[in-house]
Amino acid sequence: MTAVTTAPSSSAGAFWADAERHLVRYGGAFTPEIIDRAAGSYVFTADGRKILDFTSGQMSAILGHAHPEIVATVHRQVATLDHLYSGMLSRPVVDLARRLAGTLPAPLEKALLLTTGAESNEAAIRMAKLVTGKHEIVSFARSWHGMTQAAASATYSAGRKGYGPGAPGNFAIPVPNAYRPDFTTADGTLDWRRQLDFAFDLIDAQSTGSLAACLVEPILSSGGIIEPPEGYFAALREKCRERGMLLILDEAQTGLCRTGTWYAFERDGIVPDILTLSKTLGAGLPLAAVVTSTEIEQEAHERGFLFFTTHVADPLVAAVGNTVLDVLARDGLDERARSLGAFLRDGLAAIAARHDVVGDIRGRGLLAGLELVVDRETKQTSDELGGTVTRRCLELGLHMNIVQLPGMGGTFRIAPPLTATEEELSLGLSILDQAIGEARAAL
Repeated sequence: MTAVTTAPSSSAGAFWADAERHLVRYGGAFTPEIIDRAAGSYVFTADGRKILDFTSGQMSAILGHAHPEIVATVHRQVATLDHLYSGMLSRPVVDLARRLAGTLPAPLEKALLLTTGAESNEAAIRMAKLVTGKHEIVSFARSWHGMTQAAASATYSAGRKGYGPGAPGNFAIPVPNAYRPDFTTADGTLDWRRQLDFAFDLIDAQSTGSLAACLVEPILSSGGIIEPPEGYFAALREKCRERGMLLILDEAQTGLCRTGTWYAFERDGIVPDILTLSKTLGAGLPLAAVVTSTEIEQEAHERGFLFFTTHVADPLVAAVGNTVLDVLARDGLDERARSLGAFLRDGLAAIAARHDVVGDIRGRGLLAGLELVVDRETKQTSDELGGTVTRRCLELGLHMNIVQLPGMGGTFRIAPPLTATEEELSLGLSILDQAIGEARAAL
């Protein structure tokens, strides 16, 4: 046994050597920059580079990095009450539960405060199984709900191979992708009603009669910013009602003003049985929530619902959540997301007009997707094109995230902070325009 060293890596070379030697790789390649600090819409590297962040960290920092009110809340709260025995309650926790209920339509009024999106989906699935007495879960074929057992079993966009069997009774239904329709009407557009009927015919054929819930995202983010058409979720809810299933909506990325309304489901005139939140609720800190009705919570409680974790109802992050709600409401960030989203969309449309490798632009508010193709007519894809644009953007000072799934082109997920300025969006659009132009010329 050797003594623990405390000195940081003295050089970039030593840093990357330490990373290579000591870190478990948990996804794709690491971004080849040493990040030293972050503020507002930018991250700053150890060698002095300033990089515009078009992903809000991990799609979470909706108030930008190091927002002064979040910083002040953390300083204050960590010095007074940071963590408790999980059976104890504090004012920040009860206040946040009450205030979340105030942002939501009836009957959503009971909240469980947790840490991550995977954890909130895990709790929601567990609750749905207990309340219905059933175990089968239906999700979209390009879904992402987390990496823990039940959430991973309901995730189909990546990570399924090599880990043995998932939870029994998980089924996938096709994604209503208007750009790449599988079921079409006479004019070639997506026939989502026929697709949905077909999907549930297959579900009914496979089910053992134990359908508990449908867990879906209002906009599939990791699936490539795919937004089901208006009317889809009302029809999906009816399919659930017919089968005694609960409808769980995962608004980890779409909740809390990101799409121009407080919650993405508002567009569709429905209310889920259970809502899960994370990412945006903590504005970059680990905070998540499950919100449901008094009726469902009561039934779960009577059946002995158990989700006792180390960081359930922690006061520190709950206080941050209250500050997030303060800023969102005071600064009208739902309206800001709508107006900046329109500005962003216009800029992306202008890029599409200049570059024929832009196949589709989609999304809502400040959650936008731009799909690259080699040919607009055939919609032929190229992983190389997307990777080249991503790397060039980073070289020019813009961090972008690209979703590359089988059968799809490279789709950029664009999700800047809600506090970003038009000037920052213009800068990002300019860099993206240049990077696409250079990559297109090299094809």
